[in-house]
Amino acid sequence: MNYSGILVGLGTFLIIGLFHPIVIKSEYYFGAKCWWVFFVVGIAFLITSLYISNDVLSTLLGVLSFSCFWSILELFAQRKRVAKGWFPKNPKKK
Repeated sequence: MNYSGILVGLGTFLIIGLFHPIVIKSEYYFGAKCWWVFFVVGIAFLITSLYISNDVLSTLLGVLSFSCFWSILELFAQRKRVAKGWFPKNPKKK
């Protein structure tokens, strides 16, 4: 039996589920100006995935990389959701 597809599917599900609260908390504490952190980390995961010989791990690092890139878009969308009042605004931020 080959469990690679199930492992990649489960890993992808967990990564996407993990990034949802990360984006919300990042926007709450730092605003959208922290987008570059997601970019740098995404590039690092992308490059690392190129050098990993294990297919499952390489694939999961690729998913992690592109989840970081997608999070950049979500940071700016989250900022709009906060402005609409759908999510709480950090009272300590200007």
